Amino acid sequence: MKNENTVETLNKLITINNDRVEGYQTASENSEEVDLKTMFSQFISTSQKCKRELEEEVNAIGGNTSDDTKTSGKFFRAWMDVKAALTGKDRKAILDSCEFGEDKALETYDDVIKDEFQYLGANQKNMIVDQKSLIKKDHDHVKSLRDALAAS
Repeated sequence: MKNENTVETLNKLITINNDRVEGYQTASENSEEVDLKTMFSQFISTSQKCKRELEEEVNAIGGNTSDDTKTSGKFFRAWMDVKAALTGKDRKAILDSCEFGEDKALETYDDVIKDEFQYLGANQKNMIVDQKSLIKKDHDHVKSLRDALAAS
């Protein structure tokens, strides 16, 4: 039973990282701004790293990893907003949408830490806290770009 809860918890984080990869790939494909493409590529790398670590943990305890994304509801609309913003070449709208997506990723990590940490071992907890820190850094980068744009 404990392993099932652990696998489910880790798969939630795999899913949010799948969402980030998919969202930023879409954003990158639709952007012509080199600095944004570079940033999106870095964010994809962050999520691919997190996803690999999570999958290794799931596999180590004999679970099946998730290939899913949450392409419904608010998260899906956020990435569609990114695509629409990119089409309109509205840098502020792009950054607003990216920050919204980053907020959702951080919320998922926060929910796991708050509600599901009891299902995880010490090494898994440390890994998740470290991953949240990486995603927070990405979030803060987007926010600083957006804030700088708003200030100018």
